[in-house]
Amino acid sequence: MSKKISKVVFPVAGLGTRFLPATKAVPKEMLPIVNRPLIQYAVDEARAAGITDFIFVAGDSNRPILQTHFGDNDTLNATLAERGKVAELKMVSEAYIDPKHLHFCTQDVPLGLGHAVWCARDFIEDGEPFAVILPDDLIRAEPGCLSQMVDAWNTYGGNIVAVEDVPRELTNRYGILDVEQDDGTIASAKGLVEKPNPEDAPSTLSIIGRYILDGAVFDHLDKRMAGAGGEIQLTDALSATIGDVPFHGLRFSGKRFDCGSVAGFVEANVIMALACTDQPKHLRDYLKSVL
Repeated sequence: MSKKISKVVFPVAGLGTRFLPATKAVPKEMLPIVNRPLIQYAVDEARAAGITDFIFVAGDSNRPILQTHFGDNDTLNATLAERGKVAELKMVSEAYIDPKHLHFCTQDVPLGLGHAVWCARDFIEDGEPFAVILPDDLIRAEPGCLSQMVDAWNTYGGNIVAVEDVPRELTNRYGILDVEQDDGTIASAKGLVEKPNPEDAPSTLSIIGRYILDGAVFDHLDKRMAGAGGEIQLTDALSATIGDVPFHGLRFSGKRFDCGSVAGFVEANVIMALACTDQPKHLRDYLKSVL
């Protein structure tokens, strides 16, 4: 590919109703997985994939919080340095994003994921490919999920989504691929169906919260046509490009946690704590005692 993926869109304007009352004052994407907010995992994954520009589709209430988290804090940095908190200063510094590469746009009305992506259109050049990450989906992988997708995009181009198989009874929660060819890692699709009933689902291969999109998707999002649930669905726009733009699903190597649900959020905290704590045996023994 002659172009590179340098921009990522984070749709973070949701209300996080499943985490109320915590999300009344704290945006869902700022809820911590151990000692880092969800959004930080997503940003770090994007950085590792070569992303240089970060576009947040936010609401009026969470934009200042995101700006503070990814901005500089001279007072905090100086205090940590004075106290010899080298590790803590490193963690804070690593969260920083240069303001020249930190962009915000507002989604005033929650009209769906397709609408959220459409809101970022002014930051994407005509025909430019870009990534989308849904921070609710925390993926533990090495290399990161988006890095794996960029490698696939360098081979196949077009639109690429991260996919995984789900139980058939859960297909009505996801966008589902109508598969044309599948080698076990890469699946080419001849169509997409948003949240089909299990008996109508063309497969069980579901899209999760990682996308690399061809700029042509905006030609269809611009029409602002409502789909399933009365929302502007990104899957509808992707489906409309099939035939003109290559479309593939990548079965990524790694473990996904659905942190949009309380159960997935707790699971992610347990796994990440076991992976990063300096006392994993103590934590493991405690969990065994609870169980």
